[in-house]
Amino acid sequence: MTNPSIDPQKLEKLAEVAVRVGLQLRKGQDLVMTAPIAALPLVRLITKHAYMAGAGLVSTFYADEEATLARYRHAPDESFDRATDWLYEGMAKAYANGAARLAIAGDNPMLLSAEDPAKVARANKANSTAYKPALEKIANFDINWNIVSYPNPSWARQVFPNDPENVAVEKLANAIFAASRVDVADPVAAWAEHNANLAKRSAWLNGQRFSALHFKGPGTDLTVGLADGHEWHGGASTAKNGITCNPNIPTEEVFTTPHALRVEGHVSSTKPLSHQGTLIDDIQVRFEGGRIVEAKASKGEAVLNKVLDTDEGARRLGEVALVPHSSPISASGILFYNTLFDENASCHIALGQCYSKCFLDGAGLSPDEIRAQGGNESLIHIDWMIGSDKVDIDGIRADGSRAPVMRAGEWA
Repeated sequence: MTNPSIDPQKLEKLAEVAVRVGLQLRKGQDLVMTAPIAALPLVRLITKHAYMAGAGLVSTFYADEEATLARYRHAPDESFDRATDWLYEGMAKAYANGAARLAIAGDNPMLLSAEDPAKVARANKANSTAYKPALEKIANFDINWNIVSYPNPSWARQVFPNDPENVAVEKLANAIFAASRVDVADPVAAWAEHNANLAKRSAWLNGQRFSALHFKGPGTDLTVGLADGHEWHGGASTAKNGITCNPNIPTEEVFTTPHALRVEGHVSSTKPLSHQGTLIDDIQVRFEGGRIVEAKASKGEAVLNKVLDTDEGARRLGEVALVPHSSPISASGILFYNTLFDENASCHIALGQCYSKCFLDGAGLSPDEIRAQGGNESLIHIDWMIGSDKVDIDGIRADGSRAPVMRAGEWA
């Protein structure tokens, strides 16, 4: 039964948008879905719309917060170096056979905040290693995939801690619906218009052929070299299977691949990063030769350093994304503690794995060719926010000439 604090019509529209805009599910295509148990009402609606669109089989895997906590409190220590590799191998096989992927986000962002950070880091590393075969199919856009969110009560309590639970859920639900563009008469048409605007921004950046971006603001003086043959994307993307999907709902970004060896300077985060149950705030890092050589945070510094030690690529960038400060998610003033939303409030960078599609003819490039052009490899991909209304961005061309890209957080 749907929570009475959540508008059932808008939840239905979100399910429709997930299938018709997010996935553009093809007739006969299987769907693999993951979701928190609390999101069951949305799972059922998405399953209905998927079958109405002609889906083959819809298979859903659920996560449960109480079961997760039981593991941290009672499981033997050695279990934290293991993950369900058999499950991820099955998912990778499903994607290789043409299945689409849909994730419903909505877990309590602070679920593991009281647990041993060393155990959390070990479990995350084991999970990332086991998930790699499946993640590669997603990150390389072999398939159409999508992420949407559900206003889980435990998440709502984190975002609106001063409100009763029913009020918090209603507020979070309405914020999700607004950001996901389903609070309008025709969400599918609204998404078509939004995708066209993001495509225009991407086309302008691709026409400029910048070799680097320079970010300047309080605590930030950062030059991000861009990968050779990089390509900007935003909004809808065409996967290698020929299906055009909107991977992230919501989305406000245009993004591309930095050169893993050509990032220099220092940068400060402008919003907290919620990562695996820990809030990491006031991040300050310094890059030399593309690598983070110094990292500090006022909160969560130990977890940040464990993340950076995941593997060689974890200290290098896999993505740089531009988002205007006036984006609807930024204008809402809400800190969602959820990267899917918070990254769309601000320009951001991502540690770790790059997207192969952010290269000219990326679908035809081998991993070695992507590496040679500056693409980064890692088990992680973690976005964090570095933009604000006090940050200016210049594009730098190969000849050293500069052009304004953003001023005071807005497109120049």
